[in-house]
Amino acid sequence: MKVIEVRNVHDALIRGIDLLQVENCKSESRNGIVYESTTPVTTVYNRPAERVIFWEERNANPFFHFMEGLWMLKGRNDLKFIHYYNKGMKNYSDDGETLHGAYGWRWRSFFMYDQLPIIIERLKEDSADRRSVLQMWDPIEDLNRNGVDVPCNTCIYFKRDTANRLQMTVCNRSNDIIWGAYGANAVHMSMLQEYMASAIGIPMGTYYQVSNNYHAYSEVFEELLQKFIERDALDFYTQYLPIRNFLMNSNPYTIGEVQPYPMVNTEIQTWELDLLGFLDRTPFEEMEFKDPFFNEVAVPIQDSWWLHKIGKTEEATIEIQKCIASDWRKACWEWFNRKIKNKEIS
Repeated sequence: MKVIEVRNVHDALIRGIDLLQVENCKSESRNGIVYESTTPVTTVYNRPAERVIFWEERNANPFFHFMEGLWMLKGRNDLKFIHYYNKGMKNYSDDGETLHGAYGWRWRSFFMYDQLPIIIERLKEDSADRRSVLQMWDPIEDLNRNGVDVPCNTCIYFKRDTANRLQMTVCNRSNDIIWGAYGANAVHMSMLQEYMASAIGIPMGTYYQVSNNYHAYSEVFEELLQKFIERDALDFYTQYLPIRNFLMNSNPYTIGEVQPYPMVNTEIQTWELDLLGFLDRTPFEEMEFKDPFFNEVAVPIQDSWWLHKIGKTEEATIEIQKCIASDWRKACWEWFNRKIKNKEIS
């Protein structure tokens, strides 16, 4: 078992790429050749609320990551909402309308009851509880399934640590580090952790991501690796510590350029009602929410995306400035500007 301990996901991506390129172990998979670790890998996030990734080379879509996290917390599995932020999600649906392995649906509906409030109450009542297991894998449905969508993250353990913070351990059977572990997974799982911690009434603790099969698809990996080499982000002359100081110091969280904004600022029941209204919001609809997270973070992100989708990307760069979460604001603004730059070049 290898361990990658980092401050946040922005640091984790470059550490993961380095691990795979040093081992240089290739194998065949169901979807093509992968670079993979020879052992399982645990990623330790010491500040999981710092969930936004900023690498230009990765070009992660912050709008999709943000909206997918909220969509999951509501327990949905329909494509109607999330497809608008990532049309590729249809490729993971067997019926073109739903996702069989949608995590939020597994948390809140799939097993015929909502697991989240049960775990919240257990951890409220017993600070030493060790039975708070959130299940996502169903052996009856998943073991013999031949469909395109089977859960990669299989279960989550929650416990209150010795500092009375909510510790979370996510177990993953097969983890693509570029699109999964250090992309969407780090965002929506940390959003779940923050939701649960807020509902219990304690701070977030450490987030552990245990990846049984830790890999990256060769074509995507080699392209991204080359971009980092061109940036001089990887130093291949040093075998065991190929991350230069300037790289670590370029993390916007580390240098104090951005910081997370609290996702839950009201009672959890009030927040849930706000979430329901937000996910049903129509383009540019005037709505007032109880929690400032929705008014001052989620709405500007959504409105700027809508402007982008109707061809007003430059106006979207102005709209996103209304977002008071400096990390999401920066990531969204930079993503828009890359779109504008690429359009000008083409």
